[in-house]
Amino acid sequence: MDLKLNNKYALVCGSTAGIGKATAMALASEGVQVTLIARNEDKLKVTLKELPQHRNHDYVVADFSNPDELKKNVSHYISNNHGFHILVNNTGGPAGGPVFSAGLDEFQNAFTQHLKCNHVLAQTTVPFMKDENYGRIINVISTSVKQPLDGLGVSNTIRGAVANWSKTLANELGQFGITVNNVLPGATATERLSEIIKNKSTKGGISVDEASNAMMNAVPAKRFAKPEETANAITFLASEAASYINGINLPVDGGRTKSL
Repeated sequence: MDLKLNNKYALVCGSTAGIGKATAMALASEGVQVTLIARNEDKLKVTLKELPQHRNHDYVVADFSNPDELKKNVSHYISNNHGFHILVNNTGGPAGGPVFSAGLDEFQNAFTQHLKCNHVLAQTTVPFMKDENYGRIINVISTSVKQPLDGLGVSNTIRGAVANWSKTLANELGQFGITVNNVLPGATATERLSEIIKNKSTKGGISVDEASNAMMNAVPAKRFAKPEETANAITFLASEAASYINGINLPVDGGRTKSL
């Protein structure tokens, strides 16, 4: 399938590891000019060298705990370079734990890093998308928006807020040739999954292997996802081929989520 992405620009958040990095690689392989964004410049430079060099890729340094800095840095980049047809919102999830014992600062920090920063980036990138009559905003969130996950109280709460923000935005922007969709990864072989497994191991008094196997056995596919598998779904949603898919939650979870 020709995804017709050769003339597109993308901003990919959290793009030095995991799903974000895999997405940057997948988009670049389709001919997209990718701008990476994360807070660690050394890791950004390493990732930049790994991208398929079909076009002149670049990066922006920004800390997602500071929305004002994020807006300033991305706005500066756009004013001196170009806008973006594709925005991939992707930020590491909040720490695990029961929702009842969560501090207010945990909710505030997660709300800032996820919803506020997603909103800032949408407001900053959408004007160019409107001018081009082409835009794809893809939010990498979690299957918890369909089925809350035990032990991830703050994440469940904030992810749900992001999903509803996204659906509302999709309704408002669809008339401009802009789609807004959510990709919901299941258990994916990333550093975050390793942390979750270690926590389950400690709290359950079982080995890491036992905790890992229990999670895999809960998935009909009986394995964890590769980051590239989620990246493939994101790349499709970013393409011309997905022009009439708007305002959806797309689980990429091997069938683990029990709801439709």
